[in-house]
Amino acid sequence: MPFATTHTVSLHGAMGHLVDVQADVSPGQVGTTLVGRPDASLSEARDRCRMAVINSELGWPSTKRITILLSPADLLKRGSHFDLAIAVAVVAADGRLPVAQLQATAFIGELTLDGGLRCVPGVLPMVLAAAERGIARVFVPEPLAREASMVPGMDVFGMRSLAQVVAELQGEDVPEAPPVPPMSGSQLLAWRGAERLEEVDLADLRGMADAKYAVEVAAAGGHHLLLSGPKGSGKTSIAERIPTILPPLTTEEALELTAIHSLAGTLDPGDGLLTTAPYAAPHHDASKAALIGGGSGHIRPGEISRAHCGVLFLDEFPLFRADVIEALRQPLESGDVTIARREELVTLPARGMLVLASNPCPCGEYHPRASNNRCTCAERVRRDYRAKITGPLADRIDIVRHVEPVAPHEQADRFAIVEPSTVVRARVAAARLLQAERYAERSWRLNAHAPGPVLREAWPLAPEAQRLLDDELFSGRLSSRGAVRVHRVAWTVADLAAVRSGEAVTPGVEEVQTALLLRTAEPLPHRRLEVRAG
Repeated sequence: MPFATTHTVSLHGAMGHLVDVQADVSPGQVGTTLVGRPDASLSEARDRCRMAVINSELGWPSTKRITILLSPADLLKRGSHFDLAIAVAVVAADGRLPVAQLQATAFIGELTLDGGLRCVPGVLPMVLAAAERGIARVFVPEPLAREASMVPGMDVFGMRSLAQVVAELQGEDVPEAPPVPPMSGSQLLAWRGAERLEEVDLADLRGMADAKYAVEVAAAGGHHLLLSGPKGSGKTSIAERIPTILPPLTTEEALELTAIHSLAGTLDPGDGLLTTAPYAAPHHDASKAALIGGGSGHIRPGEISRAHCGVLFLDEFPLFRADVIEALRQPLESGDVTIARREELVTLPARGMLVLASNPCPCGEYHPRASNNRCTCAERVRRDYRAKITGPLADRIDIVRHVEPVAPHEQADRFAIVEPSTVVRARVAAARLLQAERYAERSWRLNAHAPGPVLREAWPLAPEAQRLLDDELFSGRLSSRGAVRVHRVAWTVADLAAVRSGEAVTPGVEEVQTALLLRTAEPLPHRRLEVRAG
């Protein structure tokens, strides 16, 4: 029968759809027809596949009519990774390949005119989607075999050419072929988390006990954080060290993050599974598409998704464009990004920590408590600068800290207790483990992601603490959203207290007061910081 079906995957954001590539080779008007809503790059696959098959000496049925259907036909397909599946389907339909060998098998890869394979982005999410739909075997370009092998239970074949794929399917000796070049640019774009952990440490910073405690709470619960203060006070330094106190990713988080980087084309196949929390710090001139995601044609993840399960640090935040600032509202609330382009609707995860840093004025010298205030900005200019962090966005920030410059005597104190990142990371990991156990039956793992209604019903505050929170809400000092976020932070404060004491702690008045101070940027009492350090 002059008919064969192969399988591949169409990606829409991080979601993959299994596509049947059906080829029919029959007598009729000579030509090749590709149907099933292909885009421009996919329509060109007809010529690429024809020359790849001919130059692989597999014989293209040039005297017959070839019809290729990408099913489901109503799903828009784009990309060059369909090439291998199309070529194999045509070869099988022409009777040169056993159709039975194509069952439960997916083919992913771009073809060159000489029949060689080229790498394509997004292999990991494609293979994950294929595995969920019963595919047991996948053929990919050789450099991507390690990435595809991250999917448990999948039988992966890393190939260099179309001729090798056909020989493997026929059970014959695999011929030699030139190596497949790696994906260009991936080694430059991938973030080296392990190297960064070796370069910086919390022990590098003297003093700053208030800010360090706020960062520890934020890291333990996954809370968003705003650091303000004059230039040179250490805002950037402490933000850059947050990844050093984050624990390794769970297997589920690592697969999800690696899939996002694979989709974005920033994954170096030689790195394997990404197990370290990512850190992204885009320049304030970044566009909305670069930060949130999107772009013309194919939608790609933005920095907020590439920092999923890690840290997105936006330094000099008021200098970002207004449309970029306002675009952060929805992902901060929902933990994902939804991008609509014509008929395409893509949702990408974005559950990382957002850390903002801001000077108090354009010159960065304003320091209200300093005796030698050198700021030359007018009060109106300072007010307008701070107003760039709009109310709705500020309401979505869990913790706000004003970072003071470290006094000279603190810098020179050789006997001060300085905790390295490893010590703080152990407490953060233990607090996150408590949260994972608490939310074991839920779809979230951290306090920052717990929905307000569920939190109030299943994990309420102590009665006295709830009355304190209600008073702040009824007085107008807190919005309803702000009250939920204080509730979440109070649980994180309690979790860290439980780690220190070794006993279970339910958020009470002291934990809620601490959470309120963390949210309102008021200084924390020194006794609480001393208890934490002890």
